[in-house]
Amino acid sequence: MKDLTFEQKRSLTRQEAADQLTALADALREGGEAELELGPGTLGLRIPDDLHSELEVEIGDGEIELEIELKWTTAPTRSARARTEAPAEKPKGKGTPAAASRRATRSGKTGSTGSGKTGSAKRAAAKSS
Repeated sequence: MKDLTFEQKRSLTRQEAADQLTALADALREGGEAELELGPGTLGLRIPDDLHSELEVEIGDGEIELEIELKWTTAPTRSARARTEAPAEKPKGKGTPAAASRRATRSGKTGSTGSGKTGSAKRAAAKSS
């Protein structure tokens, strides 16, 4: 069973058909949340980046029928989730020399064999001497 079905059949001019297709093309180009004016109402859709399309042309009995069908899943795809998730922060390695240097600088300790006081503490001690 389908969650929702909307079907509209009516006669329209070539210009009205072009306007309807242009509105659909604009919504597809923009993607994301789209609203389409369809006759008396508005249809809201979430349009993903990846779609499946089917084009069908039937000629017979003095008529030409052109059907354009677009399909997509309602659940986000793996590639769509990857695009929307924030990039993971690189872990700061504790064993790397750069990481050790950053930790030492933050704690006020350096690789030298000094007193272990920070630069401002050393300057304050030098001024009071």
